[in-house]
Amino acid sequence: MKRSNLITAAGAVRLRNELAHLWKNLRPEVTRAINVAAAEGDRSENAEYIYRKKQLREIDRRVRYLQKRTAEMQVIEHTPSNQNKVFFGAQVTVSDDHNNETVYRIVGSDEFDAHPEYISVDSPMARALLGKELDDEVIVKLPEETKRLWIVDLHYPSPHE
Repeated sequence: MKRSNLITAAGAVRLRNELAHLWKNLRPEVTRAINVAAAEGDRSENAEYIYRKKQLREIDRRVRYLQKRTAEMQVIEHTPSNQNKVFFGAQVTVSDDHNNETVYRIVGSDEFDAHPEYISVDSPMARALLGKELDDEVIVKLPEETKRLWIVDLHYPSPHE
């Protein structure tokens, strides 16, 4: 399944900052370290050289990924006009059959790891919540079980949070 290109304004800033840091700070530092290690002689047995080359490949891979994602991302900077329904960026509190409450914030696939409450818009939970309203029953089909939940709170934090 293709990942969504939606991202919050705060998530977009985070990705752009990471890309800038990798490209402007970390990559030049690693490149200098490779040159120093290469000057020490036999590269085939030079652990520092081998490690730094591997590190440079990992940085370059991440830079390519971030360049591609930032070019295609669709930054959502405004809250929806109808804030009574669950859309991208919503913070939703759900309750289960045992009155256990859980809070989720629906964010982009590149930012759900930034906070424990964040879930990807592409996740089964988010797909089940989208379009629902306060007090709606939500059936979520997960790989290991089917959950029945009720939406008990719904609001939209600032898009820059």
